[in-house]
Amino acid sequence: MKQLMMGLALAAAAGAASAQDMITYSADESFSDIAFAVESAIVGRGLVVDHVSYVGDMLERTRMDVGSDVILFEKAEVYTFCSATVSRRVMEADPMNIVFCPYGIFVAQKAGSEEVLVGFRSFPEGPMQEVQELLDGIVREAVGE
Repeated sequence: MKQLMMGLALAAAAGAASAQDMITYSADESFSDIAFAVESAIVGRGLVVDHVSYVGDMLERTRMDVGSDVILFEKAEVYTFCSATVSRRVMEADPMNIVFCPYGIFVAQKAGSEEVLVGFRSFPEGPMQEVQELLDGIVREAVGE
């Protein structure tokens, strides 16, 4: 079952800093199937994946080096890319929208879980909503919505 989960991280009652807002979808398919679907949806729009960050592998590889025994993910990757067309429009509206580029979509499977999560950061109101719509379309396609 695929479902949209608006992931609005809230600060803990103790006043901890809050995480950035994100939009997350849950998928029933395997991690590798969803990761392939994300990359295919990006490329299918005529975009180029600039980089795949293997965050889960890095965290596991360095876990002991940093003194941790916590396994965070079965797998976790972040796909980064830009759109010349969309990026130009949002940066012509405000050149400082450069701070949001490149755009990233993550695919993650938490340790001990079968659920695969796919998502991206949410963007501020205004011109950056065009980027959010682009990412949402890519993710929805990848999870079959």
